[in-house]
Amino acid sequence: MKRLDKTRLTLTWLALTLMAGMSYAQSGKADLGKQEYEANCAVCHAPSGKGGGPYVDFLVRSPPDLTQLSKGNGGVFPVSRMYEIIEGNNVPSHGTRDMPIWGTQYRIKAAQYHGDVDYDPEAFVRARILALIEYLSRLQER
Repeated sequence: MKRLDKTRLTLTWLALTLMAGMSYAQSGKADLGKQEYEANCAVCHAPSGKGGGPYVDFLVRSPPDLTQLSKGNGGVFPVSRMYEIIEGNNVPSHGTRDMPIWGTQYRIKAAQYHGDVDYDPEAFVRARILALIEYLSRLQER
């Protein structure tokens, strides 16, 4: 398959996945972003997103309140910043990072899941991160 066709297919799949996630969330069925949050984020940020999850005693710093992200950004949810933080490849060359680099974790999970089957690991990572970001945007206090 040509690279351009593969990119179009990936973008179409991604858009459909996000739309399906939003419609499922509204219908009370499977919610991909919520599932992602509960599986990877709630242990530190708590199910409510306000921090204080069960792992908080093991952390050097308290995790931020994820329900206040829009308020701290002039009322606009910081999509790009959240993507960079979650994906994690934009880590400073000096210093540490408290939160796991989820982009790397997702790539590992994709490789384990797909094995030798041809797939686009970047599309897999993007879809998971964007589903999570969409869920985080719904957690925002108005």
